Amino acid sequence: MRMMKLSLLSLAIAGTTLSHAAFAEESFSNLFSEAKPILDARYRYEHVDQDNALKHANAQTLRTRVGVQSGKWYGLSALIEADNVSRIGDASYNETRNGQSEYSVVADPNGSEVNQALLRYDHQYGSAVLGRQRINLDNQRFVGGVAWRQNEQTYDGVLGQLKPLQGLTLSYAYIDNINTVFGPGNGRYDSAANPANIEGHSHLLNAQYILMPELTATAYQYRLGLDNLTAGSQSSKTTGLRLNGAIAGISYVLEYAQQSEYADNPLDLDSDYYLAELGYTVQGVALKAGYEVLGGDAGPGNRAFQTPLATKHAFQGWADMFLMTPAGGVKDAYAGISAPLFGGTLQAWYHDFRAEVGSSQYGEEINLSYAHPIPGVKGLVGLVKYASYDADDFAVDTDKAWLQVQYSY
Repeated sequence: MRMMKLSLLSLAIAGTTLSHAAFAEESFSNLFSEAKPILDARYRYEHVDQDNALKHANAQTLRTRVGVQSGKWYGLSALIEADNVSRIGDASYNETRNGQSEYSVVADPNGSEVNQALLRYDHQYGSAVLGRQRINLDNQRFVGGVAWRQNEQTYDGVLGQLKPLQGLTLSYAYIDNINTVFGPGNGRYDSAANPANIEGHSHLLNAQYILMPELTATAYQYRLGLDNLTAGSQSSKTTGLRLNGAIAGISYVLEYAQQSEYADNPLDLDSDYYLAELGYTVQGVALKAGYEVLGGDAGPGNRAFQTPLATKHAFQGWADMFLMTPAGGVKDAYAGISAPLFGGTLQAWYHDFRAEVGSSQYGEEINLSYAHPIPGVKGLVGLVKYASYDADDFAVDTDKAWLQVQYSY
């Protein structure tokens, strides 16, 4: 919190250097006359077929988002938006809140919720945001919005960013509530494994410095106090360093992090995270291969490296088999391609999953997707997507398929 106070003080001092002429140009009416509406609608059909006793899931949902982004007045602005997720047709799936436990899970519960409601101050040396907001840090491996699910994950708190030097961004956030994808409301089927709201006190610190186009260095520490998530056993302190850049079409990422217990976590955590990734892009075709390790622990309880606030769907395969890291950890060797095709974008990925502790071969996964703008309507995009997990020593064979149409104004 001390860092946040310093950031706000710095912004206030810097603001006094603006010329009187610049202030004279501002009008309070800008907040309203320059306001812009927010409108987004996303229809999705999701099918889940698992090799177990559960019935196949077939979910049709419509996510509607409306809101207003105000204009700016002396750098101040406001935003408010609300979401509604509605089921279309039969509830032949387990949304985690409807009690349909005989079906496979499609974690898109019905309901309406305020997605964002915030005040923001922008200045040439940084910004400050207060309220319910979207927070996506770096590649969202540790903190993200899980925008793939119909109910986005947002955060209640304060976020301050300071840019004292060219290329340097210092970020600090204090979070006291997390609105998860399992919301909007707590109820009969709310549990410690998938609460609609995660309570606690979390501090996010991130310092990113773009030294040159070939090298960006990011140091971070995320202190997560997650009191009601798995009885606090995912409260943790994660400290790491990320290096990434691109040289003549060749991109790379190197990252390391260490995780220990935090707040009232009853477990003794001591696990590591590693990432090495290499990519090459030519004429719009992007090739990428990587090796990611979330460390395990053979001791009592699940003390493996966890990423509870991540946008997990973007990592370790689209079938979402590793939303919680198994006690033995995960080693993920992956390769993929993203290429333009007939005016759209084709993606294909392969994953090989193994335990970090022990010799278990978890399984393999193939992911395919194709997205294409729909002609005649600006902002309308169609998507077809498929994930197939072939189990060996972990979980069961799982196939998932999606058909999606999204309109954004």
